[in-house]
Amino acid sequence: MRDGRAEGSGRAFELLEPLVRAATVRVHAPSEGYESPGGNLSGPTWGSGFFIAPGWVLTCAHVVGEGGPAVRLAGRLVGITFQAGADGSSGTATGRVECVLPERLDEQRPGRRALWDLPDLALVRVLSPISHACVWLTDRAGPRLEEAAYFGCTEELGLSEITGRTTRLRGTAAGGAAIRLGDEDEIEAGMSGGPVVDLVRGEVIGVVKARRHGTGGGVAVSVAQLRTLPMTATGQTGLYRRVMQAHDLYHYDRHLSDYDSRRTWTDVHGELADLHGDRYGARERLDPTERTILCGLLAELPAPGSSEAVRALVEQARGEEPAATTPAPLAWRDGLGLLHDPPGADGESAAMLRYATGVSVAQHREPPSPGADEELWDWIRGTAVRLGRPLRRELAERRDRGLVERERRRRALAGQGAHGPARRAGGLPTGPSVLLQVWRHGWEPGYDWRVSTLAGPARPEWVDPVGAGVADSLDHLPRLPEPLRAALAEGFRRCDTHEAAALLEVAVEPELFGLAVDGWTVSGGVPVGVQRPVVFRHPYGDTGPVAARRWERVRFGPPLDQRADCAGGRPRSPSPEWLEALADHTVPVLCRAPDREPTLGALHFARGAGYGVAFCRTPPGDPGESCAPFHRGLREELAEAGRGAVLPVRLQALRARTHGGDPDAYWAVGTALVWDDPGRPLPEDEPLQGDL
Repeated sequence: MRDGRAEGSGRAFELLEPLVRAATVRVHAPSEGYESPGGNLSGPTWGSGFFIAPGWVLTCAHVVGEGGPAVRLAGRLVGITFQAGADGSSGTATGRVECVLPERLDEQRPGRRALWDLPDLALVRVLSPISHACVWLTDRAGPRLEEAAYFGCTEELGLSEITGRTTRLRGTAAGGAAIRLGDEDEIEAGMSGGPVVDLVRGEVIGVVKARRHGTGGGVAVSVAQLRTLPMTATGQTGLYRRVMQAHDLYHYDRHLSDYDSRRTWTDVHGELADLHGDRYGARERLDPTERTILCGLLAELPAPGSSEAVRALVEQARGEEPAATTPAPLAWRDGLGLLHDPPGADGESAAMLRYATGVSVAQHREPPSPGADEELWDWIRGTAVRLGRPLRRELAERRDRGLVERERRRRALAGQGAHGPARRAGGLPTGPSVLLQVWRHGWEPGYDWRVSTLAGPARPEWVDPVGAGVADSLDHLPRLPEPLRAALAEGFRRCDTHEAAALLEVAVEPELFGLAVDGWTVSGGVPVGVQRPVVFRHPYGDTGPVAARRWERVRFGPPLDQRADCAGGRPRSPSPEWLEALADHTVPVLCRAPDREPTLGALHFARGAGYGVAFCRTPPGDPGESCAPFHRGLREELAEAGRGAVLPVRLQALRARTHGGDPDAYWAVGTALVWDDPGRPLPEDEPLQGDL
């Protein structure tokens, strides 16, 4: 092994450069046919990109945005020039931009020469079958500050070619979304969108975004930001999970193939381990071959149903709750990234084998390929041989317990579909929820807000903060403040499952029940209230046994509607005594603006009288509009529902109908549901006082 950091990093660059250059591409205007080596028949270079899975190119959004703000990004066709053969010959293919991050870049872009908003990524799908190489992506949520190299298309000598330069990582920015590159060499314009490679671990950690003028160096985007790709409809495997599965299976197949003698990423990882003196093969870490096989076997299984499923197995494997990472882990491979440097003396190898054992007995959203889970277990058992009998015995016991629990769940779900009901008897999802807390400033206009995730009724004490901040206004905004939008999107990623979109709970004082949260657009261009159940919560706890009794009566029904703030269309102020005397299964209905009397008083009184379920609405555009259709429509909804447990989901369906233009559902526009479920207690803390 060579001594000295400079010599070591130089050798690492020599080992990795052929692999990275083979997967790096030039992005330009769409063209047809093949180019000769060194040719430039397709016009100017827009930037660079690199293959992360068969048929999938990752680049920057500003690279595919060449041509000005009038060009729509998603769906745009671009040209991809790539290395087509082992001899270095190039080929050209056409790709289609599947999506850009952030999604709003299709509508709102920066001015000329201004930086594009982070994460500034684009995923391009090649439209024809081609043979090409792929990079190895890191499974970590954040980079280590080590020696690195960046690659991209340059024209230094008058020829378009892929070149690389070495540097050192100088830190992160934007909450870990951006990586600062040192100024050891110059970043040229055509290198935007190219890969940044960790020379110590031999994995791609970032995408070149921009160069710093004057001071040298530049900025890259962490590849972990791929996890923020738009979530698909429930019941489908998301784009990120599909691409990561294809990535891992590509490297798995290359490693096992006997027909290709070219060096693979797994081969080079082994040489890097020797170069840096890593203790692969000992108790501490899996060796590169084992890691490649494990990632491939995990990719053979159905994708995890939720981010929480990954985190739960990681917690069991580590013996402690993993540090919260942003973005949330979505694929089985992301769980491996949370198992580096675990506590205790067992080391990383034992933690990853425990995690893999948990995955092998998980209740998958769909049946795995025949024998896939057994193949994973056979590999775990064989790999554990070198780690000693105590660990082998522990893993076998974990496997046996997991099989018993999986069979118990299957029996319990018999006759309810392959994976059981995602909702409680047609009601709300039973798992984690996203909590939005909002407080109005008492001394100046504006709001404090905080987004957290709650584990649900199974772990009522568990709270995981996501983000917090200050907003000038939240009323009827056409576009959310970016920090709040990003925090909500991250909360949804952590809590959504394949079967159901997570509940959004909005904990505010009654005067803020009129916030049009259900109309906010966070991802995909569809309002939040159409995508998922949205309910309002009082920010404080319940009022004792009366609230519990009324809650149970309403939940099981039949619920009885009662106009609380109007009589014959005229406003009225109900007394606390009148509200307390109503039947336990009553659902108060308030048709006036929540921040006006008498509705505000009625909301407070209803809470004091123990009513955990109530309906209200944002004020209609015409103050003189009759409230009769609203009351009539809710009366029919309550009658058809038969029980309160399904009301949040029925209201979500109503919002979908209004969004789809159903005139019979227009009466429901602005309807909000107050839903204080005692089984979902709120965090007990003080309101925010200014920005954190």
